[in-house]
Amino acid sequence: MKNSFKYSNDNKRYYTWNYHLQRRFGGKVFKVALNGGFTCPNIDGSKGVGGCIYCSGGSGDFAGDPSHNILTQFNEVRERMHKKWSNAKYIPYFQAHTNTYAPAEVLRERFECALAQDNVVGLSIATRADCLEDDVMEYLSELNERTYLIVELGLQTIYDKTGELINRCHTYADFLEGYEKLRKLGINICVHLIDGLPGETKEMMLDSARAVAALNPHCVKLHLLHVLKNTRLAEMYEKGEFELMTLEAYVDTIVSQLELFPEETVIQRLTGDGGRDSLIGPEWSLKKFVVLNEIDKLMLKLDTYQGAKYKKNG
Repeated sequence: MKNSFKYSNDNKRYYTWNYHLQRRFGGKVFKVALNGGFTCPNIDGSKGVGGCIYCSGGSGDFAGDPSHNILTQFNEVRERMHKKWSNAKYIPYFQAHTNTYAPAEVLRERFECALAQDNVVGLSIATRADCLEDDVMEYLSELNERTYLIVELGLQTIYDKTGELINRCHTYADFLEGYEKLRKLGINICVHLIDGLPGETKEMMLDSARAVAALNPHCVKLHLLHVLKNTRLAEMYEKGEFELMTLEAYVDTIVSQLELFPEETVIQRLTGDGGRDSLIGPEWSLKKFVVLNEIDKLMLKLDTYQGAKYKKNG
């Protein structure tokens, strides 16, 4: 069956991040994951302690070594990636913790170092919607004028009850307020959702996807909830307080979510996993290509595409 999806040059029936970057920059671009040494308001006590229950010490398990400065991290990650792609361009990705949770002058020191490196074509900043102070917004606006900027907002779910359970320490209303701040400045936004959170049904996960789709973000990341050692989520799992998603249930949910997003929304991720040594489960998540292949197979079987069930507001 021929693939007629508008934003694809292969068998993918959704708008992949790789395809987007190839179109925009004319070649291979990869993210260089960095650790800027920041913390989070639900870790340092300003809103909560301990971080989200699935957090093993800070999002960004595959980011750079925080004991090294930004330039050293950048070079270390770049050298690893060059073994696969020798002529690529780069987007520094400040991934670990909340990367706008500091005064603008501190952010400037970290970000400008990465932006100054050769063949850097953009900047990606992972943060929370409740950590966008006025001075930070001014700096982000400046960055947006001179590079391809994406601000990644971790929403995870639109349900505040779930947010309380996972110790998110901000509400859906807080998220919408931060999203609007960025949107008014024309800044590209990537929204993160997590499937399989304790207590959530498939319909709840689809509700979150519908709500995000209505915002028409530049990108989305859809993650699988995975359990890592030495987390509060691991304690809950060991007590039998929730079940992990099966591969079949996850694939089915992802395909249903993809149908809800506008076809112009870039899909940066469709799964997530932990390090092999730290992962408790689900073990099938380690086989990333199997997960992606199963998504492709189900979309082909159903003859469906990203956006097939998207409904514009009004």
